[in-house]
Amino acid sequence: MKIYHNPRCKKSRAGLQYLEEKKLDFTVVLYLKDEAFTEESLKALLKKSGKNPFEMIRTQEKEYKENYKGRELSDNEWIKIMAENPKFIHRPIIETDDNAVWGDPPTNIDKIL
Repeated sequence: MKIYHNPRCKKSRAGLQYLEEKKLDFTVVLYLKDEAFTEESLKALLKKSGKNPFEMIRTQEKEYKENYKGRELSDNEWIKIMAENPKFIHRPIIETDDNAVWGDPPTNIDKIL
């Protein structure tokens, strides 16, 4: 299991704490630092989650509002934007071999355990 984590994000820290409290075996991926996402890895992650790319976009980000708000883009275009701007991606994301879920609220994680 992996958690794609941003230590500066309150929601991401809550997801990490939730996993720790459950004493689960997982790997922390600091996706803003580790360049964890490529277009292909995002496609696979989205497929596991059952979400479309726009559902995983943080629309409150300043850069999103300035550059993308109101634009109608294809899924592939959103995936490319997410790969280039990982801070646009909702966090934390918890991934297993077969599933992925957005860990906000942290109890969402239970859906894939």
